[in-house]
Amino acid sequence: MALTKEHIVNSIYNQLDLPKNKSIEVVEGLLEIIKRTLESGEDVLISGFGKFCIKHKRERKGRNPQTSKEMMLRARQVVTFRCSGVLRDKING
Repeated sequence: MALTKEHIVNSIYNQLDLPKNKSIEVVEGLLEIIKRTLESGEDVLISGFGKFCIKHKRERKGRNPQTSKEMMLRARQVVTFRCSGVLRDKING
């Protein structure tokens, strides 16, 4: 099961006893801060959770899997995530 924005809002609503509209504002605000920071080219480090980074990918050759036709993939930027050691230890028991 995927954790959706709605699940996060409901968790904040239930655990912190905030009104629903305030819970939505908190989640939307946090996500907006993360988006703006990544758009500006900076990394987002959340202690004990992980780090969101922008990775630059150069132009490269690729292949359309349906037609097997070769093509050039344009240069682009992607967001990557590296979990912290604390989170990794929790996941692995």
